[in-house]
Amino acid sequence: MSSASAEAPTGPAVEPVAAGEFEREPVPERARLGFRSFVGMYAGEHCAGTELMIGPLFVASGVSAFDLVVGLLVGNALAVLSWLVVTAPIATRVRLTLYRQLERICGRRLVTLYNLANGVMFCFLAGSMITVSATAVGVLFGFPMPALGDAYPTGLGWVLAVLAVGGLITVVAAFGYRSVARFANLAAPWMVLVFVAFGLVGLSEFLRTTGSEVGSPGELWRLAETAIWTGGDPLPGQVKFGFWHVVFFAWFCNGAMHLGMSDLSVLRFARRSWHGLASGAGMYVGHFLAWLAASILYALQLHRDPANTDVLPGPMAWQACGVAGLLCVVVAGWTTANPTIYRAGLAFQAIVPRSPRFTVTLFTGAVATVAGLFPAIAMRLLGFVALYGLVLVPMGAVVFADFWLLPRLGLRSWWAERRGLRVHPAAGLAWGGSLAAALLAVRFGGLPIYFAALPAWFLAILLYVVASAVVQRRAGEEAAG
Repeated sequence: MSSASAEAPTGPAVEPVAAGEFEREPVPERARLGFRSFVGMYAGEHCAGTELMIGPLFVASGVSAFDLVVGLLVGNALAVLSWLVVTAPIATRVRLTLYRQLERICGRRLVTLYNLANGVMFCFLAGSMITVSATAVGVLFGFPMPALGDAYPTGLGWVLAVLAVGGLITVVAAFGYRSVARFANLAAPWMVLVFVAFGLVGLSEFLRTTGSEVGSPGELWRLAETAIWTGGDPLPGQVKFGFWHVVFFAWFCNGAMHLGMSDLSVLRFARRSWHGLASGAGMYVGHFLAWLAASILYALQLHRDPANTDVLPGPMAWQACGVAGLLCVVVAGWTTANPTIYRAGLAFQAIVPRSPRFTVTLFTGAVATVAGLFPAIAMRLLGFVALYGLVLVPMGAVVFADFWLLPRLGLRSWWAERRGLRVHPAAGLAWGGSLAAALLAVRFGGLPIYFAALPAWFLAILLYVVASAVVQRRAGEEAAG
């Protein structure tokens, strides 16, 4: 047993709640899950309809083939290591949700503010997944769909499609993590095959329209460099991407989940900490294979019509694989929104702990569905993902420092619970100070927002450790006096 886990106070006796989700107790042995459950969940969550929106970003930004392929390999490896080394060890030692741990570290009042921000942002993120799925329904039924510049619902057909998709997603999420994992395990293998088909169809169409022949890996690479990821000028309004842009985007597009510790709530069910490796199924199936496939489809769209710069997942999938492509977009949106709504429900349930998680999750899904009606959220998804990661990552640093560093420095973990504090000033300073510094660097220092989360994480650790030392020393002096 590590010194951190030995120092941490024990929680209440483990008794399952009605829904079996253990929102405020450590997950007991009988409820823990094997590696395969997490492989399916991560593959399903990160091989999503939104990949058909993210992948085209790289083509639009004028990235080169080398910068994209190698950058994704490196960035996704860093993301997997973050889950494996940072998140999973704490999740499988403490076995509490992120929100319950923060309550003990930060105090009830501060964590309520954090949970509110967290839950709202997760609702918006899930809403964008619902929007993506609805674009596939729009192709199938032929109602008008929003363009890139639209901010409001475009008609009754759009509203009904979003409500139907959002309702189905909410019901699955409300039945708990086991339901989410089971749904993802059933859907993931088929979705992966369809995404592979997207890439193969796109490549075959490139070969047909350009008259090229590919007889070796070298010839395939030359096609990638000259026709798909050319390294040219970005499209108007887009930022030029290089190698490090790709690395940090791949690493921190899920920064809230790993360094931000949101996946403590998921990995607390894992039998072993090495189950964090299951995140690789999502990173290399979704954030590598699916992004490449989606960017190939978008490059093909631009090759056919340079004026057609719209990014609508449904029509792109329809052009590539017909009905199978549309179904993939719908189901992929479900498998991403399901765990997102589940996490948001846990955040809201932590604010009102006496409310049943099932009811809270239904409310959360309703909020996400309303958000999905407004396409502006999905059309600005990349900037939103970077922002919500930046907001949540500093609190993950507080959890990391509280668990690993404070005991090794002779300081006490879970200070707010020990002292009966509603607000732990050290945690508040770490969160607010690091976030403010990062936003100032982005706004006035020219730091791209994709690069801001990592320095914010380290700054939050420094602020929390120093402030904790000051707070606990003063408490000791007062007790001695």
